[in-house]
Amino acid sequence: MFDKILIANRGEIALRVIRACREMGIQSVAVHSTADSDAMHVRMADEAICIGPAPSVDSYLHMAAIISACEISGAQAIHPGYGFLSENASFVQMVEDHDLTFIGPSAAHIRMMGDKITAKETAKALGIPVVPGSEGGVPDVETAKKVAGAMGYPVIIKATAGGGGRGMKVAKSEPELEVAFRTARSESKAAFGNDEVYIEKYLQKPRHIEIQVFGDGKGNAVHLGERDCSLQRRHQKVLEEAPGPSITPEQRAEIGAICANAIGAMKYSGAGTIEFLYEDGEFYFIEMNTRLQVEHPVTEAIFGVDLVREQIRVASGMGLSFTQDELVLNGHAIEVRINAEKLPNFSPCPGLVNTFHAPGGLGVRMDSALYGGYRIPPYYDSLIGKLIVHGRDRPEAIARLKRALGELIIDGIDTTIPLFFALLENEAVVTGEYNIHWLEKFLAEELG
Repeated sequence: MFDKILIANRGEIALRVIRACREMGIQSVAVHSTADSDAMHVRMADEAICIGPAPSVDSYLHMAAIISACEISGAQAIHPGYGFLSENASFVQMVEDHDLTFIGPSAAHIRMMGDKITAKETAKALGIPVVPGSEGGVPDVETAKKVAGAMGYPVIIKATAGGGGRGMKVAKSEPELEVAFRTARSESKAAFGNDEVYIEKYLQKPRHIEIQVFGDGKGNAVHLGERDCSLQRRHQKVLEEAPGPSITPEQRAEIGAICANAIGAMKYSGAGTIEFLYEDGEFYFIEMNTRLQVEHPVTEAIFGVDLVREQIRVASGMGLSFTQDELVLNGHAIEVRINAEKLPNFSPCPGLVNTFHAPGGLGVRMDSALYGGYRIPPYYDSLIGKLIVHGRDRPEAIARLKRALGELIIDGIDTTIPLFFALLENEAVVTGEYNIHWLEKFLAEELG
């Protein structure tokens, strides 16, 4: 087991890793930019090292600075959290070249799943159901027309190196296809330095279902059920829940086994999430995230496991601490992502937090790095907290979430908390009858 771990991240996820380290008796090292010198993860870690100025490219994305911080502190391993360098294969290779351990999958697996076309081909070969689409990248508009015409409209054009909705355009007809194709390539080139795109059938009313998987790198793997992440705005998740309201135990067991078997065959190491679009009882692979997810707490709640602790165990060579048979689903959990944003436009709202009070009580968890007197910097993602609730069933979880939101106080800045009050009063959310397009329509109608 490691004696000391460096956390190459900030905010609530850095705190999350620090807490796991403390429970395991492992020393933690926080890195931070000059803008984060008073951040909570810096205060909570056993050691803290400044690695650069405020911009991410000069600090949290500065690979050499992070490696240097490891050497200075004597840390033996690096936990990347999510975002930043968590899925950067070059960084993983650099970590290994310096005889350090990356707490996550291999560089080869990150590269394999980081390219959308390769990921889809790999998934298909491993028996995972995929969305009908082009065989590889589509080089020009004429080829795009042939592919789209063969599968039928509507179609969606996606960047092979994409993420977060960038380089992704829908075309409902051939005239729309030309504009969408060129726009997707242009966006992809600007965002990722790669203008290759591919085409898939655009599903009309799918849900976004993701399967949490975990492998020990030696061929043993498990799944921890699904999360429904269908409430999205501009392809960014807003609310996640587990288990999915639309998934039966039989479907869970079937798709879970498919995913766990695939991960085992890959000899994948650590946490991963296989994401699907789900429509009319069918699952269609869209991508795999080779890291811990923002919404991992809902899975922890219903299975009673610590996924970060498990990441550390597996990276140290100890293997999984549970078998598939020991993973028994209990109750229902919901997470809402609270952002420092001003409604209705969701514009970033950094600034001074005058008062912060976290809700409590049975089945309530608040993951946040806020405190009264903290000034949220303008340089990073606007996520400032995750409120997670767990109940015996979905109605109890919803009631508990309403109560917890009523107790939560974040004074001094605008947040997205009012959105969740509105959502929890909506019949479609209460009954679970929504899809990935529902929230956009709701926002257009309710918030203008």
